[in-house]
Amino acid sequence: MTAKPTILALALVVGAQAFASEDIADQYPASELYSKPVEVIPHVFSAIGATAPPTYENAGHNNNLSFIVTDEGVVVVNSGASSRLAAALHDEIRQVTDQPVVLVINENGQGHAMLGNGYWRDQGVDILAHVDAVAETMENGDFILQGMRRYNGDRAEGTRVEHANLTFEDEHVVKLGDIEIKVLHLGPAHDPGDTQVWIPQWDIMITGDIAFHERMLPIFEHTCTSCWIETWETRLEPIAPTHVIPGHGHPTNFAQVRRYSVDYLRDLREKVGAHIDEGGDLAGAYYVDQSHWAHLDTFEELATKNAGRVFEEMEWE
Repeated sequence: MTAKPTILALALVVGAQAFASEDIADQYPASELYSKPVEVIPHVFSAIGATAPPTYENAGHNNNLSFIVTDEGVVVVNSGASSRLAAALHDEIRQVTDQPVVLVINENGQGHAMLGNGYWRDQGVDILAHVDAVAETMENGDFILQGMRRYNGDRAEGTRVEHANLTFEDEHVVKLGDIEIKVLHLGPAHDPGDTQVWIPQWDIMITGDIAFHERMLPIFEHTCTSCWIETWETRLEPIAPTHVIPGHGHPTNFAQVRRYSVDYLRDLREKVGAHIDEGGDLAGAYYVDQSHWAHLDTFEELATKNAGRVFEEMEWE
């Protein structure tokens, strides 16, 4: 099984300003999913989530739920924010192939990556995650579940915290027929246990949350932005996949996610660093100029928070 080195035109409309928006209504009313999966390249599909915070209206499907079809089974990347979302994705997989799902990979320990694990474990499917992602779900799983229940109401029905039963540290290789899938942890970036799924034969990477482009990336209290930049420069840049399915937003190319991920981090650190050098304080850091990125979804929710967290990180560097 081989894939052509071309990406669907549908996936590339983002280059023509077709950015997803918080204001766009559910795109797939017949399903719990926010949108119907599209075939990004032959055999690799993704249901693109809303580039917006999780809500009842999008059922928490605000990340990308992807799957890889091989002659010896299907690999799913992200179980979704609920059992109902996982079941809806499974319904879509059955429309594409008779092959069984043989593995689910959690790209990190966030709710929209792992709260559907219980559904898949009930189907007898193994769940794989990085050891740090599992540590996150073990420490905060109940908190994550309660947060999902608050916005999702009845759509949370049947969802439970189910930790991955398989873990890895640096690399886990899955071989299905003639296809080799490399599950990687390239290093610290957005969240503990960030995981990338790399298929060298097809030159495609499902990057998870190390890479953003249509929505502003969030910087958490535990995020090390200098580490994120180093991981990108030393581990991801040498791979530079042709096709990218990011954690959020439509499939795109590597130059696009570079621009809105590591270039954004460098720009924000430069602005905050100059503010610190001028004797500025935390209150002033919130207002450093980020207007160049104002067109990104979730800018209003995240820009000032990101600046404040970078200030808190950099004032001790």
